[in-house]
Amino acid sequence: MLTRQEVNLDALRKDADLPYSLRLVDFQMAMQDVYDFFYDVNKLLLAKGLHRMDDMLRPAAMSGMISDMLTASMAKHARTLAENKHFNGHPDLIVQGKYPNNSIASGEHGIEIKSTRKPGGGVDTHGAREQWMCVFVYQTDHATEPAIHRAPMKFTEVYLGHVTLTDFRKNARGELGTRTATLDRNGLKKLRSNWVYLDR
Repeated sequence: MLTRQEVNLDALRKDADLPYSLRLVDFQMAMQDVYDFFYDVNKLLLAKGLHRMDDMLRPAAMSGMISDMLTASMAKHARTLAENKHFNGHPDLIVQGKYPNNSIASGEHGIEIKSTRKPGGGVDTHGAREQWMCVFVYQTDHATEPAIHRAPMKFTEVYLGHVTLTDFRKNARGELGTRTATLDRNGLKKLRSNWVYLDR
């Protein structure tokens, strides 16, 4: 039976280091916005005899969609941050009014938002840079049968850390691959030390 996922308030870290006047409630509301969206869409899909969105989307597409949703929701709830209006601009969230029209190709003041199914928050980025990085880790149920009884998508970890160039390792790619960078062991340790939400 389809159920609505709820944010576990006890899993929020009361003493997390939050930059740019962020509040724990900003994270709570952003995650709940995503939960409510998936519930509403999946309810409609199942009523039509279709698959849940969780089961239809490829992992990379789902991570990208969730990252975009979280960025938009965080921008709506946060007091000092806005969504970067530059297409593929960095970072995703920027300080309100810091850049003209809240648009910058590559800015220094803000937070990059990532989502992944990989526990621990290790994600590929398009390049190593000094930044505040926020990684939302989620899990999906694709195994329970019948599918109607599958658990809804759930956030299990949220990390928010300030990382620098030396915290990354470059990933070798073939001729047609896109060059990426990933936090190395020390970078991941730094990121994980400032966890915001743990609900494993």
